[in-house]
Amino acid sequence: MFTILVTLLFGALFGLALGFTHAARPGWVVFWGLLAAALSQVGIGLFLRGKVKASMDAVQLVLLNGQKKLQQKINQWQQRPPGSLKQAQIEVERDQKVYIEQALEVSKNLEPLTRWALMLDKQIATLRMQLYYQLKDYQKVDALMPRCLFMEPMSAAMRLARLHVRGETAAADTFFKKQTQRLRYGQGAILFGLYAWMQVQRKDLEGAHKTLVRACERMENETLKANREHLANNRLTQFSNAGLGDEWYALGLEQPRIKAQRPRFQNRPF
Repeated sequence: MFTILVTLLFGALFGLALGFTHAARPGWVVFWGLLAAALSQVGIGLFLRGKVKASMDAVQLVLLNGQKKLQQKINQWQQRPPGSLKQAQIEVERDQKVYIEQALEVSKNLEPLTRWALMLDKQIATLRMQLYYQLKDYQKVDALMPRCLFMEPMSAAMRLARLHVRGETAAADTFFKKQTQRLRYGQGAILFGLYAWMQVQRKDLEGAHKTLVRACERMENETLKANREHLANNRLTQFSNAGLGDEWYALGLEQPRIKAQRPRFQNRPF
């Protein structure tokens, strides 16, 4: 909002300066004033874009570094399995919480720019909503949802999952239809997989099958295809979104099944 006011004021002052100094005729004063406003808008826009990008990159860097450290720890556990899988999971969640909270703190650097960049407040809300979702702080997630932009499938899936958990079936159906209308071919496997899962939970197996048929017409995805076949052949117990990987488990609707590794003993002479 301030950007528009500043550029209009700059253009008006520039035009007035030309008029008072008789540097240009009245018709040209208007032209040069509008041109000055347009150029200042471009300049301020480029400056703000750079500032926003730098701040967003700083948030992503915190997340990336945190994920790298966490992955290193997991790789070490694969070489030397921890004594307690439950304790290992608690440690992973604790480490994840630390770097996500750091990212939330860094995101505060974006707040002073919201008065200058249109829609930035919604972008910040969307970013924070996704971070709080990872922390499973659903109270803050629900508070941020009305201010978010759902421009990509994962954030939309988070919204859809929360509508399901809160029992807002009609709103979930409407939201799913709206989101899938804008998807391009090959996009949105997580949305279709989630919605089919929701229909299965509601015992709407026919609806879930139709959803997966539609999904398979729009993309190639082995998990969706397998679930479609399971429903068509009454193999409900084999229906699973595990093949969607981290995206599916990030929604918090199911926990990944962790199999404890059995120790391998080598034959040793006595």
